Amino acid sequence: MGAFLSLYTAASGLSAQRTRLDVIANNIANADTTRRGDGKPGPYRRQRVIFEPRENPIRFQIPLVEGSDRNLFDKPGTGVRITKIIENDGPVPYKYLRYEPNHPDANAEGYVEYPDVDIVVEMVDMIDASRAYEANVTTIRDFRQMWQDTLRLGGQ
Repeated sequence: MGAFLSLYTAASGLSAQRTRLDVIANNIANADTTRRGDGKPGPYRRQRVIFEPRENPIRFQIPLVEGSDRNLFDKPGTGVRITKIIENDGPVPYKYLRYEPNHPDANAEGYVEYPDVDIVVEMVDMIDASRAYEANVTTIRDFRQMWQDTLRLGGQ
């Protein structure tokens, strides 16, 4: 059953990294959005995904040692889950103010607030998320191959 826990862990990682990639793509798409879609004043705010370890979904009562109260599969950290997607809050840093007096969203001094999205940071995050996604895909592919090999050996 331990092998299936690794499959579950990789699957939860795939789902979490896919969501992270979606949030990064949303940040990049809104890098120049000066109005929020929810009606609040100000520009789009960069979003981030917050992960935490997922509790083991499978709990067997198999003692490790005779008389032990520890269970083989009663361990946290068998996967990851998204706890929330947060947006940066607070004042816009100075570097995200641009002097554009003719812009419809310019303030009284002629400055426009732009999102706190740095394309370079987003691209680095995207590379990190895509590599983590690829690692989870490789884990699932290897599990599949090992399972097929096991079934092939068992049938001989």
